[in-house]
Amino acid sequence: MTMKAYGYVRVSGTGQLKGHGPERQRDDIAAFATRNGIEVVEVFQDAWTGTEDDRPAFMEMLTAMMDNGVRTVIVESMDRFARDLAVQMQLIAKLVSAGITLIPANTGQPISSETLDDNPMLKAMTQIQGVFAELDKSLTVRKLKKARDAKRHANGRCEGPRPFGANPDETAALDRIKGLRRKPKGGDRRSFAKVAAVLNAEELATRTGKPWNRGTVHVICRRHGW
Repeated sequence: MTMKAYGYVRVSGTGQLKGHGPERQRDDIAAFATRNGIEVVEVFQDAWTGTEDDRPAFMEMLTAMMDNGVRTVIVESMDRFARDLAVQMQLIAKLVSAGITLIPANTGQPISSETLDDNPMLKAMTQIQGVFAELDKSLTVRKLKKARDAKRHANGRCEGPRPFGANPDETAALDRIKGLRRKPKGGDRRSFAKVAAVLNAEELATRTGKPWNRGTVHVICRRHGW
């Protein structure tokens, strides 16, 4: 019987969704699965910082796995899974406690309760990979800070992408999101997915022109505390 698995892709923020990171991760996961006769049922993707373990797509994937019996997750590498060692071990613990095996495509070494218990060296190597992923993250953050400081010194400012709502033609959509997320008296607050559905039905445009989705709404609401 063919083993079934989910793929999990993570980028460090919504800005990276337009780059090659997600596509490369998906390609590496698919190539590994093909070489090893594994069927990838679905790929879940989080546009999330690597320092947070409460990831909506990851939790959605876990929920799906509890229902359908799939017990394997393939990621491109451990640093794409999480670059913070503490977060990495927390996420591994969630998978292992549920009887789920994690396979980094770049090493092909399964990580499960059995392999960690039977192989202290593998457990140590997993932790070491996390240490170097965290080191790489820290070095990258320092390099980016130096670049921003240099740009600010030269130009007087250093701006990233303008948040949604900063452009005049986005005001109506931003106000609508705020209104839809307002908790009615005696009722429940609309979920991000339901807000996205209303925005699409009312044909309010996103910045990219693509349909609204739960993740896009979540990023906007998180920035404003809605």
